[in-house]
Amino acid sequence: MAQILAPSTHWQMRMTKNCVNANPCTTKMWDSMFLKQKTKGAVKVSTRFRVCAQQSVSSTVNRLDDLLNMDIRPYTDKIIAEYVWIGGTGIDIRSKSRTIPKPVEDPSQLPKWNYDGSSTGQAPGEDSEVILYPQSIFKDPFRGGNNILVICDSYTPGGEPIPTNKRHRAAEIFSNQKVIDEVPWFGIEQEYTLLQPNVKWPLGWPVGAYPGPQGPYYCAAGADKSFGRDISDAHYKACIYAGINISGTNGEVMPGQWEYQVGPSVGIEAGDHIWCSRYILERITEQAGVVLSLDPKPIEGDWNGAGCHTNYSTKSMREDGGFEVIKKAILNLSLRHKDHISAYGEGNERRLTGKHETASINTFSWGVANRGCSVRVGRETEKQGKGYLEDRRPASNMDPYVVTSLLAETTLLWEPTLEAEALAAQKLALKV
Repeated sequence: MAQILAPSTHWQMRMTKNCVNANPCTTKMWDSMFLKQKTKGAVKVSTRFRVCAQQSVSSTVNRLDDLLNMDIRPYTDKIIAEYVWIGGTGIDIRSKSRTIPKPVEDPSQLPKWNYDGSSTGQAPGEDSEVILYPQSIFKDPFRGGNNILVICDSYTPGGEPIPTNKRHRAAEIFSNQKVIDEVPWFGIEQEYTLLQPNVKWPLGWPVGAYPGPQGPYYCAAGADKSFGRDISDAHYKACIYAGINISGTNGEVMPGQWEYQVGPSVGIEAGDHIWCSRYILERITEQAGVVLSLDPKPIEGDWNGAGCHTNYSTKSMREDGGFEVIKKAILNLSLRHKDHISAYGEGNERRLTGKHETASINTFSWGVANRGCSVRVGRETEKQGKGYLEDRRPASNMDPYVVTSLLAETTLLWEPTLEAEALAAQKLALKV
């Protein structure tokens, strides 16, 4: 990353903190500088003054660092809660902070809050108040101490979920007793692309040009093959600190693209953890001066897109004889293919082309160990006769509340007609 990114102003200023030859800056010296700036012609600034000014700026930065890193626990019981919610596009993440009198352990202990929905595209200006309901708590890796991140969903003042609140419907599905009894597990593979600021071109790529073809970048090491590892590692540790069930990370096929995995998570927890992990990633890239993209096909041409493969299993799938349950689930998924595709992320048609480890968006397919299928089953699952399936259709910008609840609904609550089931089984060569 050091070869790709210029040091931020923050770090440039910090580099001068150990200068020992600088003298204290006097008011007279500052006045002298401002007066000289107003005069015409060349402005001469002495080396002595330049060093002095750098030291003053550096001192200010150090004081800011001290305040940002201050542990307030010895002085007060109060904590800072960062309320996080999903904005009007369905993919943008918003947040704001409030003081809570003392540490809390459960979201029910937190007050509801409100925000201006007209500024997020979620309410009209004449009736702009939207109410935040705290739903899940994570430790704040940026502020530390007892401070927390709070995942919220959004409602009207009358208590109705607003249209972009997909968590509410997901919670209803995961509260169904039939779904609860099956203990649905999800493992989500979140891919993302890091972009250079201003030019919006992948990190590590020459501006306006292309690197060498794909092949050497996947899970690679080296300054000419891996771009953004510091961001990936910082995010990994921050998620572990926060309490997110992150299980791994790796560099992806396209240079500048990365992936992390969250799970196994049960039910609604999967969506909460993915959204919080995305928020943390946004904050880290913000600090690094890098742009985060969840576009499913950030670069057109012979380059891999970005997905959010979702691994899924139920209690019945994980038990002996579970492979037959998996095949029945695949059958149901095939019959609702269009419903799932329409809910699996915007711009996914640019990614699901049948190339670059994807299936065609128009045709449902499944296979064992086949990464070119809509749904993949692992060799170990086939061998053991039980396990899980991987839905490879979701795009990187998918809403995890929508995808996870739809998988549960289609495989556990929805029943096709016998005629449709028979035709689908014949088409897919499934003996169910």
